[in-house]
Formats: sequence, structure tokens, C-alpha cells
Amino acid sequence: MLDKVLIANRGEIALRILRACKALDIQTVAVYSKADADLMHVRLADEAICIGPAGATESYLHAPAIISAAEVSNADGIHPGYGFLAENADFAEQVEQSGFTFIGPRSETIRLMGDKVSAKDAMRKAGVPTVPGSDGPLPDDPEAIIEAAREVGYPVIIKAAAGGGGRGMRVVHNEAALVNSVQITRGEAGVAFGSDVVYMEKFLQRPRHVEIQVIADGEGNAIHLGDRDCSLQRRHQKVIEEAPAPIIDEAARREVAEACVKACKEIGYRGAGTFEFLYEDGRFYFIEMNTRVQVEHPVTELITGVDIVREQLRIASGLPISVAQEDISFTGHALECRINAEDPQTFMPSPGRITTFHAPGGPGVRVDSHIYDGYTVPPFYDSLIAKVISYGEDRDQAMARMRQALDELVIEGIRTNTALHRELVRDASFMAGGVSIHYLESKLEDG
Repeated sequence: MLDKVLIANRGEIALRILRACKALDIQTVAVYSKADADLMHVRLADEAICIGPAGATESYLHAPAIISAAEVSNADGIHPGYGFLAENADFAEQVEQSGFTFIGPRSETIRLMGDKVSAKDAMRKAGVPTVPGSDGPLPDDPEAIIEAAREVGYPVIIKAAAGGGGRGMRVVHNEAALVNSVQITRGEAGVAFGSDVVYMEKFLQRPRHVEIQVIADGEGNAIHLGDRDCSLQRRHQKVIEEAPAPIIDEAARREVAEACVKACKEIGYRGAGTFEFLYEDGRFYFIEMNTRVQVEHPVTELITGVDIVREQLRIASGLPISVAQEDISFTGHALECRINAEDPQTFMPSPGRITTFHAPGGPGVRVDSHIYDGYTVPPFYDSLIAKVISYGEDRDQAMARMRQALDELVIEGIRTNTALHRELVRDASFMAGGVSIHYLESKLEDG
């Protein structure tokens, strides 16, 4: 087992990693920016090291400072959490070359799956269903681009190969707008991601966002932990997630999960990861793989009983996966609401001092959060401040417990999106299950 792990992140995921380390008797090192000295995990870690100013580029995104902190603290592993450097192949490579264990996939795997063109090609070869598209980067020749779109059929979506988080994509509804849209997306991609490679896919009209959680040891052993539905989104950012995904064809569910396990074995995947799909008319279409722990991992933990972060730490220590596929049972239903420090009407960030925080409780309720009375939410980072998670014997019970939990939740001193969540868990369409990725934005536009 690793002796000491440096947590290269902040907020709720840093505290989540610290708890998993403590449960395994692993020493912890917290790194923090000058704006984050009062974070809960910084207070609880065995050691804490300031790595720079408030700005993320000078702290949490500054790889040399993180590796230096690992050196001076004699850590032997670095856990990147999610966001920041978690899916940065160069950082993973630097960690490995500096003699530390990167708690995640190998750098070459992150690089393979981080490029959506190479990722899609690898998945196609492994038998994972993909969205019909250009089968590679779009050429420069306008006529070839037009021909590719005709074969796929309109509408199409142009995507940056190095994009992510909903950025670097443009929907095209007709041939007249195609070539110009490709050129604009190329230009934006070059500026935003350092690569102007783009590709084309069929744009699905009313898909759902369904993902498969996997764990693999990099030695040919892999399992899946079922699926999650993350279709309630705003600007491609997830708002509510649940497991398992409701109203899914069972044969298709089983097939795609088995294909993901096969793909993990073929690419030599190591650690926790998530295959993300669009699901429409009973069919799954691969869109990307996240080579890290997900924000929404707790819902999977609740229906399987598997501690995903613990498995990450075990695998990084060279230990086998603690459970076999045949030992995993999927029991009950779980929901997660992302509570953000933001104005509920404008969605503008709302940093500031929290004067009162009361976390909900009761059977089947879990809250993952780093906030407390008197904590000041800084303006420099993502606005996620808490995750309220509910579990029930079935979806109706999980939904009822979530309604009660949100009603109990008190966060004063700043604005949050709690009111939106209270409305959504009482929304008839969401309660019925199976809404598309466009549902929430349409609802917000309609007022």
C-alpha cells in the first residue's frame, strides 16, 4: 500500500480523497493556494503545503509546484482528483518520470483517450458503439467535407478533437453553413486547446447522456459498476445525476457495459474511468472517456457498495481489484444534486462568506462537501460547494428522500442553486424519467 499520498486538488473531492486515504491508513499531504488555507482537508491532512497564489494557473495547474511539494514531503503517490490536471497526460508523465505513482491511468492512455478522434477509433476497434461520423479528422478540402456530411446526414456537429466540457463544438443544420462552421470551429479549437483538429458526427436530436463506470488494474483485469444517467444539463454541465439510468433497454445496457470492459482490457486501462455515451432509440453511441474519478461517483458507490476512490488507491499500490464482476449486485437507486455557489436566476457565481450551513440527514442521505459555518467561498475556482446524494430501495423512494434533503439544506450568506434543484425533483417529466440532454435548457428558456 502507498505510504503517503499528495492530494493535488481542492474542495469536496480533496476531502473525499483524504477520507479514503485515512481509511487505508495512508498519510496525506494537502497542497493549497493562498486563497484556500481554510479548506477542511487542509486542516485535516497530516501535512499541508502552500503551492502558490490564488490563481489556478499559478497553483493547482502549476505542475512543477505540485511535484516539488511531493518531493519535500516524501510522498510516494499523487492523486489528481477531477478537473485541474487530472486528465493532463503531460502532468501524469512528469509525475511518473519524477519517481512518483500517478493515481490514475498511464500517461499514454490519458493521451489516447484525451484526443476524441483517437479515442473514437480505439473504441470502434474494441467493439464499442460510436456515433456515425467522419471516422477521423476532417480534411482541408471543402468538397471532401461536404461529401462527408452528406454521407452522415444533417444535422451534424463539428467537434474539436482536443475539446471537452461542452466547448469546441458547433451544430450545422444545412450544407450552406457547413464549410464556414468547420473553419470557425478550427480557429476556436486552435486558440482554446492548442490543436485545430476537428471531426464530424451525426447530431442526435433528443439523446440522453448515459455513462458506464469501469475499474481496471492495467494488467488485463477490468469490471464495470453499471451506468448513470446525467441528462439534466445546462450548457453541457451536469446538474443532477442518477444510478442506474432509468428506462433503458436491458439488453443494450448489458451489451454496452460488457463492451466497455473489453475496451479497458484492450487498451490496458488502469484505475477508475467512465465511458460517456449518448443514448437514443434504444442505442448507445460513444462520445468520450473520462480518465479519472467523476463528480457523480457517489451514486454508483451507493448502488454497488464499492468505494471507487479506495479502488483507485489499491490499484495504484499494485493491489488487485477487490471485487469480481460476479460479486457485484446493483441494488436500489441513487440521485445526486450538485449544489453550486451561484445566482439561481442568472447562474452567475456567488462567492462570499457562508454564515450558516446545515447539512440534511436521515436514512439514505449523504452530503459530500467541504463547506462549514464561516467558510468563505473564493471567486477563483469552480462554483461546486456540495453534493447532496440520496439512496432508496427504488427510484421513487430515492426521489422522495432527495426532496426532503433539499428542503432541509440551509446555506446562508451566499446565493446557491438549491431552489432550482427543489423545483427539478418535483418536475413531472424528470420524475417520470428519461428526459433528454436538452430538457433542462428548454425548461429554463420557457421560464
